[in-house]
Amino acid sequence: MLWSQITVTSSELVDAALELTQQQVTYDGSYFSIPYPNGDVPKGKGVCTDVVIRAYRKMGVDLQKEVHEDMKANFRAYPNIWGLSRTDTNIDHRRVPNLMTYFKRQGAEKPITDNAKDYLPGDVVCWNLGGAITHIGIVVDKKSRDGKRHLIVHNIGRGQVMEDILFDFKIIGHYAFLPEPSN
Repeated sequence: MLWSQITVTSSELVDAALELTQQQVTYDGSYFSIPYPNGDVPKGKGVCTDVVIRAYRKMGVDLQKEVHEDMKANFRAYPNIWGLSRTDTNIDHRRVPNLMTYFKRQGAEKPITDNAKDYLPGDVVCWNLGGAITHIGIVVDKKSRDGKRHLIVHNIGRGQVMEDILFDFKIIGHYAFLPEPSN
């Protein structure tokens, strides 16, 4: 699908993320051979990146295809963490550092702050959990019990859930990736 045919709104992305919390998913970071384009890991399985991928896919945005095409054309712009010499449509889009690079390359990067009001529904947030372990989730329009923070839909091991975790880990990425039609 061409970007000119896609309009994604933050409320649609939030709704898609919230809908994912109704599905039973077991955390499984295994390498899967999946179709391309529009491939997905087996139903009922997934990791944090799969939450983001599935939410955008509900809007018609295939991050598997988009990340692959950008990586193929700009391979050196992406992290060289895994020692790869070429793209892999099965896994590239399922890696947080690659999604961070893609969102940044699309001009979607927002400032990282310690102000909860800066993190709006539909934003994508990335964290460092410690060492080289990264995580990603989607900010939704539901608030924490104290009303000070938006909640996050993510999968950190307990399935696709909504939780109050915005400032639980060090934030390393903040994005508003809402493709607009080109004029």
